[in-house]
Amino acid sequence: MARVLVVDDDPEIRDLLSVNLAASGHEVLDAQDGPSALELLASARPDVILLDVMMPTMDGFEVLEQLKKADASVASIPVVMVTGRTAPEDRFRGGVEGALVYVTKPFDLEVVIATIEQLLTDPRTERERRGIVQREALSS
Repeated sequence: MARVLVVDDDPEIRDLLSVNLAASGHEVLDAQDGPSALELLASARPDVILLDVMMPTMDGFEVLEQLKKADASVASIPVVMVTGRTAPEDRFRGGVEGALVYVTKPFDLEVVIATIEQLLTDPRTERERRGIVQREALSS
């Protein structure tokens, strides 16, 4: 399956996602905050990143900005924002800054897993996928 990096400051959310993703056959890496995630990316390349927005030190939008400024091997990793922030402007910001999907908490684990599967099998380029997600966010 895939290597998934889960970045969330809430250990219960990290554990919930990690256990269920592992049970679905994925290899899971986790980080408790943005700086830890960026450090981990220096030595490991996940196929997908699940990224919380509201974290101390460096929020998810700041992490996303750093990811998209990195070299192509990091910048091209699909990012799914998994957050409690539900405002339309947050969804829009996530899409503009490079997240492909924006999932709000509380989330359905089956939806998160299906989203990962879809991202991994979608033949479109990241740019094409971002355009679709941004249009969907604008129409919501």
